[in-house]
Amino acid sequence: MRLELRGITKSFGSLIANNNVNLVVEPGQIHCLLGENGAGKSTLMNVLYGMLTPDSGEVLIDGEPVTIRDPKDAVARGIGMVHQHFMLIPVFSVTENVILGDEPVRPWPFVDYRKAVSMITELSQRYDFEVDPHATIENLPIGTQQRVEILKALSHHADLLVLDEPTAVLTPQEADALIVILRSLKEMGKSIIFITHKLREVLEIADAITVLRLGEVVGSTTPAETNEEDLATMMVGRSVNLKVDKAPAQPGEVVLQVTDLLVDDDRGLTAVKGVSFDVRAGEILAVAGVQGNGQTELVEALTGLRGVTSGSVTLAGHEGNLAGAAVSDILHAGIGHVPEDRQRHGLVLDLPVEDNLVLDQLSDPRYHGRFGRKLRAIRENAVTQIADFDIRTQGPQLDAGSLSGGNQQKVVIARELSRELRVLICSQPTRGLDVGSIEYMHRQIVANRDANVAVIIVSSELDEVLALGDRIAVMFDGKIQGIVPPTTSREEIGLMMAGAGSATASEVQA
Repeated sequence: MRLELRGITKSFGSLIANNNVNLVVEPGQIHCLLGENGAGKSTLMNVLYGMLTPDSGEVLIDGEPVTIRDPKDAVARGIGMVHQHFMLIPVFSVTENVILGDEPVRPWPFVDYRKAVSMITELSQRYDFEVDPHATIENLPIGTQQRVEILKALSHHADLLVLDEPTAVLTPQEADALIVILRSLKEMGKSIIFITHKLREVLEIADAITVLRLGEVVGSTTPAETNEEDLATMMVGRSVNLKVDKAPAQPGEVVLQVTDLLVDDDRGLTAVKGVSFDVRAGEILAVAGVQGNGQTELVEALTGLRGVTSGSVTLAGHEGNLAGAAVSDILHAGIGHVPEDRQRHGLVLDLPVEDNLVLDQLSDPRYHGRFGRKLRAIRENAVTQIADFDIRTQGPQLDAGSLSGGNQQKVVIARELSRELRVLICSQPTRGLDVGSIEYMHRQIVANRDANVAVIIVSSELDEVLALGDRIAVMFDGKIQGIVPPTTSREEIGLMMAGAGSATASEVQA
């Protein structure tokens, strides 16, 4: 299939999300689409998939103008989309998920399950996917679940596949396997639009690259003509340092010690299974792992957002066990928290930026007196923090919910760093951020380490873990597989993330 998007423009009120965007995807081509948050990538793909109607412009398939009214229409025209967050039903089998909404019948209304299994087996063998049609989705690894999503699109005879951040939740080995699959599909003549923020992957897999900025195409290139630094500059509009600049760690005393921690998830099942580790002043302990292996519950337990079944969390110089303590007690002990979900746990979106910057300090005499809040002090603090942390807002009284994701993250970290910390815990600190905001967040994390703060980062991005970590703890199935140095190969850490690999360096110190 040859796809052409010609002059696509889409506005939401005064915001122009796409402005006269042109894009051509040739048959048998992997076309990577890059851009910052808010650059217009998702809007453009939603137009292609029939989820949005453009204000102007046209879509051409094999040279013929077409009107795509909805996703069903897109599927009928040979367009398939694999979303970043899988659209599978966990308790259904592979077969039930693939045929859902398009079930073969014998005669109506009975589903011809045997025919469906045969079809999926044939597709799986044709594309070398190695997927069991009878397996239940929730029992499959994340990488296999993604293959099921692709199989579902291929079962509808898709000639063009759109993959949105397809490697965001994969181990390195799963990501490599996906790239092999995509190359195989390309050789069969399938066209692929690949959306990602991992520039290394773009240079590895792309035939063509289009970069969007502020809703417009600012460049088209190929891997042979560019590099990571040039792509980042096109995306952001300025030079970006893609490497984390940090001197070797100078770790001091043990500040935080976690011993035999057991934590349940929301279903009452054990999510953290006897985890033990310590963190020293002046070092970064990076926790690596595929999302869903207990990292979220671990951080919530350390920050008071979730109770614990057993185990201890001790802070040097602080009496007693902090496991199960109230959030306020943990904050007052000197532990800062940049949460995984900044909108749910980091901000009150309907409150002004100035109030969000003191949410955890409202009892501080600087901001609260006999007659209530000290509004002038709160405003002055906001003006200072907005300047110091380069928070892009029209003013401190603007609601936090109106800011971009990167600037919301800056509000959270500005608030946490505005008080004296002994431990800083950052969970998925750069999730959903563009390369410019990522550069900023990494600088702040390293600066705190260098100020003798004990830092824990939890990230599913292996590149980030390797760049920031002075030691790396790898989690799988609620347990720490091992603690290794950042010189450990990507392949070895990837195996540990999948529950394999050795943990011979399990007590490495920075």
